[in-house]
This record gives sequence, structure tokens and C-alpha cells, in this order.
Amino acid sequence: MAGREFMNVPTATRARAPLTSERAPLTKTTAPAPAPPLGGVHDFVTDPNLKPSHEPVKPPHEPEHPRPGAATAPFGKRGFRGDRDRQFFSSDDNALGKQIEATHAPDMEDLDVRPILSVVEEILRLGRPLTAETTHRSTHLEALDEKISHASHADDDILRTADHDSEIVKVLAYPINKISCDIICKCAAGGESHAVTMDLLRTLSSYSYDAKAVITFAAFAINYGEFWLVEHLHTQNPLAKNIATLKDLPDILAHADELKKKFEDVLNLLNAVLNVTHCIIAFKELPSVYISRESPEIKAATAHIPMAVYWIIRSILVCASTLLNLIGSGHEYITSTAESWEILGLAHKLSVIMDHLQTQLRICRELIARKKEEDQYLAFKRLMESAHIDNMRVLRAMIHSRDDQRPLYDGSKRINERLEVLRLKYVLLLISDLELPQEELNVLHLIYNQGRRQEYEVLWLPILDPAVSKTEQRDPALSKMEQRDTIFYDLRNNMPWYSVDHPSLVEPVAIRYIREVWNFVHMPMLVVLDPQGKPSNLDALPMMWIWGSTAFPFTKARERSLWSESTWNIELLADAIDPRIQEWIRGNSVICLYGGEDIEWIRKFTLSARAAAQAMNVPLEMLYVGKRNPRDKVRRCHEIIDREKLSHVFGVQDYYDYIWYFWVRLWSMWNSKKQIGMTAENDQIMQEIMDILTFDSSEQGWAVFSRGNYEITKAHGDKLLPVLDNYAAWLPEVDYPEKFVPVLDAQLRGVHPEHHCYRLVLPGHAGYIPEEVHCSECGRLMDKYVMYRCCTD
Repeated sequence: MAGREFMNVPTATRARAPLTSERAPLTKTTAPAPAPPLGGVHDFVTDPNLKPSHEPVKPPHEPEHPRPGAATAPFGKRGFRGDRDRQFFSSDDNALGKQIEATHAPDMEDLDVRPILSVVEEILRLGRPLTAETTHRSTHLEALDEKISHASHADDDILRTADHDSEIVKVLAYPINKISCDIICKCAAGGESHAVTMDLLRTLSSYSYDAKAVITFAAFAINYGEFWLVEHLHTQNPLAKNIATLKDLPDILAHADELKKKFEDVLNLLNAVLNVTHCIIAFKELPSVYISRESPEIKAATAHIPMAVYWIIRSILVCASTLLNLIGSGHEYITSTAESWEILGLAHKLSVIMDHLQTQLRICRELIARKKEEDQYLAFKRLMESAHIDNMRVLRAMIHSRDDQRPLYDGSKRINERLEVLRLKYVLLLISDLELPQEELNVLHLIYNQGRRQEYEVLWLPILDPAVSKTEQRDPALSKMEQRDTIFYDLRNNMPWYSVDHPSLVEPVAIRYIREVWNFVHMPMLVVLDPQGKPSNLDALPMMWIWGSTAFPFTKARERSLWSESTWNIELLADAIDPRIQEWIRGNSVICLYGGEDIEWIRKFTLSARAAAQAMNVPLEMLYVGKRNPRDKVRRCHEIIDREKLSHVFGVQDYYDYIWYFWVRLWSMWNSKKQIGMTAENDQIMQEIMDILTFDSSEQGWAVFSRGNYEITKAHGDKLLPVLDNYAAWLPEVDYPEKFVPVLDAQLRGVHPEHHCYRLVLPGHAGYIPEEVHCSECGRLMDKYVMYRCCTD
């Protein structure tokens, strides 16, 4: 604020020898000595031998308060006399607080005094010494008698603002001017500072504490502003010159450097008064709907406000006394060491009060913010649970946007769009953090481009945590926010669907709802909003991975319908992972999908399977699908298989995406079945999936054989190799190719190794950990353990 900027002047105070308490006789050659300074704020004894020092005076310890009923110093002629007795301020705050409370008898409704305080700030901003650098500027009134207003600097323009026209300014004009006169009279008459402060508090007894402080501050600002107005105009305006002559004001411009040092402490004290006054008003402005005036937080703060107002008024009186001492004293007036220390002590006292009030204000504001957040959250929950005619209310509550803002980014057109482009459409909310797996993004991209886009739209909502993850800290030269933005824009620019234009546009209340109600933690999820904005599926990703856009509109009813039409075959297992599979199905070939990371076993298995199929004239197509967590071993196996032509493999460039997609489809089937109430004990497809997951959890390989979309069998590596190596023994049973898979299945069922140790490893984020799992080979109940595994090769 303008007033605060003006007040921020570095303190540079010099200690000076104390002056006597009595003024020297006035002569033509001797300027009148200033009145004794306002004392009693600090416990110190003035050393009569103290030499003037050019070192800054350090603020002394926090002052104590006056003891009620203590003796006061006699009146002086100009300014206040302070009690130097150390006992005067030896009592605690309680006694002073009781004195202050005894003066308080409010009988007026709460007044909004901010407009008055804003006028005071303007006076403090404009009332300042004119230095040599600013003398070329035109003043705000160059000639009052000619009413010319053509100031050349914006800071000196006087504009009639709403604050000047405020009704409260008119209402309080009389008490402000009355207190202004009282301050001048009491400063001129002299008196003990505590007693004068209490007199003003009694005069203002009918006002609230914030009004007491602002009225007194405004009263001082009138005198302060008049002083500087005359000072600024006395060289240009005859009226101002004559007034300055009668007041015997010093030529401040001629002695600017010297007087600046004298004013710096006063300016810093006024700045402290202004800050504490703002803080007191801020307490009154706290919304009562969120925090009661009887709440412990408010009471803890307001208990200190009377004391703060006392020290505000007392500080203002010191500033007024210092200003009055310049009249008739000229530039020869020098602040005594005691007065300088007192001003510093008051500033220090107010800074301590300010720290405490700010702490309490922060506590209150945090409490209000929490209550506001809770109210907003409850309102958001009601909104999500209510019926609407379209989805606009829900989307606007989730994404911050103004009427003139385009908060959506269309990745296909590379342009920004309004929220209205999603009106009455199915919206699939892709919810993730910035660690969205690239393979997941690639596969979703592929499905999205193949789908029927006119039926739904995808919208990415990035949900970010306050802390930055390790993967986000890629460039130490950039700040955390810059790194986040870089990662966000890299992801957003690779998405063909809609995204929010920036993560900050996602409303915090929506983020909380997504975490607490939709249970988002880290793994990406796809939430379906119907055209009316109602969530129809909180986890549509499994359906998307299994059936793609065929699963539209991604409801539970549609999910059950699709499962009722599905059987366990190669098309369900691997239909979408490679376009060649459909060609092999149409050609009625035997399809073999196999995995593992033991390259020696892979060599033996592929050679044995090809030899058996060739001997039986069976068209065999083999495809390597790796492991659920493909690492360097899988990559090396992939490269060797491709180089040695052991079988088909996925494309060298994007093999990882296809392997990931094969296994995520299996997990999606598991989760989808689980969500509709199926278990491995009562559902064949779920049992078959669990068997393959069990095979993958071992160190050896495994394989699935299927003739087109008909017969299908599977087995672990320790069964497969002996059966395939011994193909000559069962070759006569395969009198035509269509019998290859049934005969192989019968042979595999007849093999029972004397010892086997199978395990099923379920990831912690699988979403469903069954209490009981039966072995896929022997049917016995498997033991359950907790395993921590590092998946590095």
C-alpha cells in the first residue's frame, strides 16, 4: 500500500546527549529548547556524561507497563514529561489492562473505519520531506488562490476517491478534529504520557477499540498533514509562507539531510502504528459465519487488542510531541538521547505486539480457511450427488474458468476451447499425476484413435501433490514449478484428447473429492461422467483395456453384458495386442503365446514345439509376450529371439508397449471380474487368468496353445518340455491338425511332477487381494506371505 511504502525508511538514529527538562529563556539569538521527551517507556538511567554518538541506537529490551496509581512527573511547558522512576513500569500487564478496560464503555454499533485509515495512509504518503532530487516536481497545489491543478507527478495528484466521500468520514469528522485539538493542547501543556493516554481513552470510551486507534491516528494525521502542507508550499504560496513564519518552521529543504535523520525514527514508529492498526481492523473483519466472537482463537487475540490500542495512542502522542517541538525551534531542535530511545522502544513494543497479533490472526484465518474448505467440499459432494439437466455445473465446479476463459486444450486441434464443447457428452475423466506411464499413454492413444470418438470425449485431469516427486526433478537449473510445468506440457502435447490448460485450473475441492471419494492415490483411473454429469463408472480403465471403445458407455450393466458374451479363448486373451493374431485365427492356425525370461529354456521350448508341429503337419504361429514386469532380461530375450528367428516378436521399437498391454489386460480382466462379484472359485475365466499370473510369477517359462478360437490349453515350463520332447509317443493320436491342441492338453494333464513349488505374486496396487488362493496344479490351498521385491535385473 502507498502508505506502507512511504513508511519503510531505514532507521539511522544517532544517540545524543540528553537535554534538560526546562526550556532556556528565549532570546533573539537562542532558539527555544524543546520540552522534555516522553519518558518512562524503558528502564534506563541517562548518563549525564554521555557523548554524542554516530552509531545507530539499538532497540532496548521490551518496555514494562506503568503501575496503576504511580506518581507522575510534573507538567512541562511543551511535550510530555515521563517518569524516569524504574518502579513506574515494574508491574505486569494485568494492572494496565484493567485500567484500559475501565475506560471502555462502547455504545455505538461497529463502524467501518477503513475508509478513514486509507485517507490517513495517503496523508502519510504525501507528507514527506522534499529532497533536492524532488524539488523539480510540481506540487499538488502550486497556487491555491488561482486553483491551478496541473501536477506533473502521479504521486502528488489529489483525487477525490470513494474513501474521501465515504459516509463514515463525515460521521467521524467532528470527533477526529476534537481529538486533534486535544492532542495539540495536551502536547503544549505538557503532562505525563500515561495519564494523557488514559484521558484520550476515556474521551473515546463510546467507540470500539479499532475506532479509538483510527480516530486518534486521523487526528494526528491532520496536524501532521498541515505541517507538511505548509512546508511544501511556503516557498510558492504567500499564505503558506506567512503561516510558516508565524510557526517559525525550520527550512527543512535547507537542512534536509540533518532533519531526515531526526525524522527516520518517527517515521518508523508511525509505520509500526499503521501496521498494528491494520491488524486490529483485520480481526474485526473476520467473517462471523465461520468463526464466533466467543471462540477461543478470537478471544486469545482480542484479549491483547486493548493493550495494543493503548500503545498505539501513546506512540501517536510521542510523534505529535516531536512534531510540535519543531515549531518555534527551527532546525536547531535536536532530539535527546532519552527521547530517541523512547521512540525506538515504542517501535519495538509495537513490533512485539504486531508479531503476537499476526500469529493469532494467522491461526484464525487458517481456521476460517479450513471451515470454508469444508463447506465448499460438502457443497461439492451435494452437487455430485444431485441430478442435473446437463454436465456443465459439475464440470464448472471441477475446473476453474471465467466467462472469458478457455480452460480446455484440444490436443488434436492444438487450440483452447470452452467447457461448453463437452455439454451433454459422455466425458471420460483420465485422472493421474505427472507420473503417467508412457506405455499406458501410448496404448490409450491407440485405442482412442481407433474408437468411435463421436460417442464420448476424454479429458485429462492432472492431480498434483504439494511435494515434487523424484521423477519431476529432472533439471536442477529449473525451479520445482518450472519442472512440473515442463513435464505437464510434454505430456499434454502428446495427448490427442482434451486436457486442462494448466494443473492449477483443477479446483482444490475437486482434488480432495477425487482422493477421498473416488480413492485416487497414484495409479491412473478413468471416471465416466454421463451427459448429466453423474459418475456412472469410477474405474473404466479395465473395460477400456479389455474391449476398447466397444465397451461404451462403460457402465456396470454394459460390463456384465460383455462378460456374459465372453468365453475363454485366444481372442479374449490377446485379441487387441497384435493385428497378426486375427489373421492367424482366420487361418485356423495353432497359436502359441509364451513368456518367461530364461533364454535357454526359450530356445529349447521353441525348437521342441516347432519340431512337434512340423512332424504333425500343424501350422504353428508362436509369439513371445515376455513378463508382467519387463526388465532388461526381457529386452535381451526379445532381441535374441528376433535375431535367431526363434518365433514372432513384437516390433523392436515398441515391443515394451505391447508386452505391457498384454499383461495389463490380464490384470484388467481380473479386476473387472472382481468388481462384478466373481471369484476364482466360481468363475472359469478368473481361474484361467490366475493360472497364467501364477506361471508368470515363477522363474521358468510357460505357454498357451490354441487352435484358432476353439480349443485352448496351457502349462508351466516344467511340464511343457518333457511332453513336447516326447511328441513321438503321442504323435499317432494327432491324425489331423485339429486334434493337436486337445491331444496336447490330455498329455499335459497326465503329467504330475513329484515336486512343484508355484507362487502367485500380486502387486500391492492390484486393488483386490483374495483371502484364499488354490494351487492351479494340485488344487490345494496356497500359503500367504508378504514379499518385498526389488525388480531390478
